[in-house]
Amino acid sequence: MARIGFIGLGNMGLPMVRNLLAAGHRLSAFDVAAGARQAAAAAGAGVAGSVVEAVSGVEVVITMLPEGRHVRDVYLGADGVIAAAAGDKLLVDCSTIDVATARAVSQAAAERDLEMVDAPVSCGVAGAEKATLTFMVGGEESAVARARPILEQLGATIVHTGSAGSGQAAKICN
Repeated sequence: MARIGFIGLGNMGLPMVRNLLAAGHRLSAFDVAAGARQAAAAAGAGVAGSVVEAVSGVEVVITMLPEGRHVRDVYLGADGVIAAAAGDKLLVDCSTIDVATARAVSQAAAERDLEMVDAPVSCGVAGAEKATLTFMVGGEESAVARARPILEQLGATIVHTGSAGSGQAAKICN
C-alpha cells in the first residue's frame, strides 16, 4: 500500500482519508485547523504539523482545499508541497478551483520533474463517505495512470479529461 500525505481535512477530505485508511494506506494528514487534525488522528491517520512534514517520506500527496488561493499557497509557497517534494512523488489536487490555478500549479510541478493531476470531484460529502465520487482528471497519461489505483479507492468513476487544467474545466461544465 502507498504512503500518502493528505492536506485538507474538511467535509470532503476527512471521509476520503477514512477510505484510504480502510484500504490499508498509511497517511500523514495535515490541516490548518487543529480539530480537523484531531479527527484524522482519531480515524487512524498519522498527523503532520505542517505541509512540509505531510510531504516528507510519502509517495503520493493529495490535497482537498477550499479555493484556488489555498491551492496556490499550499503548492507554491516557500514551505509548500512543490518546494518540499523530492523524488518521484505524485501530486493529486482534488480541490474544485479555477483552471488557471490548476495549470499554474501543474506547470510549477513539472518544472521540478513532479507528476501532477487535477482531479476535482462530484457527488459531494455522501460520495466521499461512501467512496462513490466521480473524478474528472486532467494531466499527462502517465500521471493519470499512477493516480488511478488510489482514486479507484475513493470513487466509482474516474474520467481522464485531457491535459493539466482540463479536470477543472470538465468540473465547471458539470
